[in-house]
Amino acid sequence: MNRLKRSAAYAWASPNTLLGILLALIVGRGTNQWVWVDGVLEISGPKLASWLNRPWGALSSITAITFGHAVLAQSREAHDSTRTHERIHVHQYERWGPAFIPAYLGASGYLWLRGRDCYRENPFEKEAYENEKGGV
Repeated sequence: MNRLKRSAAYAWASPNTLLGILLALIVGRGTNQWVWVDGVLEISGPKLASWLNRPWGALSSITAITFGHAVLAQSREAHDSTRTHERIHVHQYERWGPAFIPAYLGASGYLWLRGRDCYRENPFEKEAYENEKGGV
């Protein structure tokens, strides 16, 4: 049963995983390093780092970002330092599936409209930050 549950989680998150892979292919133009770690595809490289290391609204830059079972990061070191946090997002994608990105952006938009921190107060980020110290 565990194998069936894992397969369902991968399938449910797969539209987002494919989006992450597509972004990595477009931005990285073949220069990225792709590593499979504990069931998650970790992608990093210099062009991806340049793309992530720019102002993104409420954030001055992004160290790593998760799309389903794909995590895009500035470097291997960035993967190492954000792995626990990003794995919590992987589990969120497994729960929310295709609805994760609209739900995440909707929560951020709602917070922004109310004059609040649309990143740190986002419930998805709060869950990740609150639980990253204890592991996944």
